[in-house]
Amino acid sequence: MSSWVLPGAQFEELLRSFRHRAWRWECQGTYRQPAEAEPWRRWRAGEPDDLAWLRPWLDQVAAATRAGRLFARVRVFQEPPTEYQLWQLDVGPANVAAGEDVRVLPESRARALGLPTHDFWLFDEARVALMHFEDQRFAGTEIIAGQGEVDRYRSWWETAREHAVPLLAYRRDLLGRRR
Repeated sequence: MSSWVLPGAQFEELLRSFRHRAWRWECQGTYRQPAEAEPWRRWRAGEPDDLAWLRPWLDQVAAATRAGRLFARVRVFQEPPTEYQLWQLDVGPANVAAGEDVRVLPESRARALGLPTHDFWLFDEARVALMHFEDQRFAGTEIIAGQGEVDRYRSWWETAREHAVPLLAYRRDLLGRRR
């Protein structure tokens, strides 16, 4: 049995109410979130970014980290990375500095490991929020709490985390190869 949570306050409550760990599997090459449109445009134009648009998220991650809770994610990167993913390599160090454990897994490796091709959050190994998108925009989540299903997602988390590379190391290696 599942239930739906829409973007906005309902989903924000999921991100605030976890007790120990919130883990994101992110596997789209591009996301089109309205709050990111202008910062991405500025990045594409080579303009500076003060990351003010990202500050609420960074503050939430930092507060959770100080309270002993963990935010983590693995991003599946296409090969070569999409333009959006290259932007995320520039923005991502702020997430890491705030305390988020961000890792990268190349798409071919994710496929070889049999990892899913859909985005989700895993909260406290007790609930899964399957993320649904329309035109690359977040449309809502389907909450799954059945133990068998949650265990399958937890297994994927363990596999992904074991094989993914920390964001800063991936970034350093990718930039080194591009020079």
